[in-house]
Amino acid sequence: MSSSTSSSMSSSTPSAGSPSKSATENSCEAPSLKPLEEAISELLSAVSASELIEDIDISQAEDRILAEDINSSIDVPGFDNSAMDGYALRFSGEETGASQSFRKVGEAFAGQSFKGAVAEGECIRIMTGAEVPPECNAVVMQEQCSADGELISLQSTVTTGNNIRLKGNDISTGDAVLHKGERLSPAKLGVLASLGVAKLAVYRRLKVALFASGDELRAPGEDLQQGCIYESNRFVVQSMLARLGIDVLNLGIIPDQPSALESAFLKAAEQADAIVCSGGVSVGEADYTKAVLDKVGKISMWKLAIKPGKPFAFGHVQDVPFFGLPGNPSSAAITFHQLALPCLRKLAGERHIEDSLSLRLAAPHDIRKRPGRTDFQRGILKMNSQGQLDLKVFSAQSSGMLSTLAAANCYIKLERERGNIKAGEEVEVIPFDRWIL
Repeated sequence: MSSSTSSSMSSSTPSAGSPSKSATENSCEAPSLKPLEEAISELLSAVSASELIEDIDISQAEDRILAEDINSSIDVPGFDNSAMDGYALRFSGEETGASQSFRKVGEAFAGQSFKGAVAEGECIRIMTGAEVPPECNAVVMQEQCSADGELISLQSTVTTGNNIRLKGNDISTGDAVLHKGERLSPAKLGVLASLGVAKLAVYRRLKVALFASGDELRAPGEDLQQGCIYESNRFVVQSMLARLGIDVLNLGIIPDQPSALESAFLKAAEQADAIVCSGGVSVGEADYTKAVLDKVGKISMWKLAIKPGKPFAFGHVQDVPFFGLPGNPSSAAITFHQLALPCLRKLAGERHIEDSLSLRLAAPHDIRKRPGRTDFQRGILKMNSQGQLDLKVFSAQSSGMLSTLAAANCYIKLERERGNIKAGEEVEVIPFDRWIL
């Protein structure tokens, strides 16, 4: 679902009001709701990594999940080489003093090594990356010496080992470089290329079936009748799935009809590795998703102590994991990001998925909160002119407002049993990651 309601960012919120009541008084449903941390643990335990593997070219491997451990078969660098343009010297002792002179006997370029021998008191002209002759024990940068024909005079002290990158000082033969379950970033692909790796074993890309349910929903571009809204949840979720490198089977908008929902679920289970649906998991008279799932599958989790997103559901349809997102736009986006996305990453074969950055900052103003649910409020984190982090929290935090999520770049995560927050109190701030920002 989508909302045209606009929101504004404010440096202050309405008065926090009277002191917090107990969790039971303020949130009567709280005792029956599953805590967020418990829910995440159960979700991750309920899914297993894919066992389907394929070999691909390294040029096609960005953001894929590695399905094998990689150990180096070579040293990197493969030879001692110069860290800069200058002169490779041979001298005795640990260092040579300023004003000492060396006779140039040759030169070396990257890919074109010097073929002769260098005697004590001699040097060669050398370029960055070129192989340092075994007799030489230091490289001096060209700015720290002067040349008079073939005579090279130093202008500063040079110590043994200066500016030489030793063989294997980055990676040695046999080193464990990458591990099974790692997501292949540009830097990691660069490391693999430096080892000469051309082919990689990776997990097959997941396919996720995605649909939204609701008679009031219309696709963008369609006429909008009275009482209807444009559906936005699929577009948010599909974009996050695309960033995860997951193929999407988009089943569109399904009407609030048990038979139509049943057909959609069965088709999704037949063709996909996981199912994501938004809407229909609440308690309204037209919310049929839970009832249909009780018939064709099994719901193992429903209603969480999280705000927004309490009606989140999880289960299986014919052994295919199902994630039921609330219909409200912010609720759907946040529950997918916080709950479904980590599970899909594990299902895709990825390990070490708890990688979000968390900060502790002072609340910029009073923040309203009722005890009973973990609250993900939206805000903006930025650096001020003094080089310090400034936090701003949106005054509008409705689960039906997608505009605040689009304008935000962080969550302000407030603990389940915490009540109203006073200005200056410490809060947890989680900058948005690459999947949602």
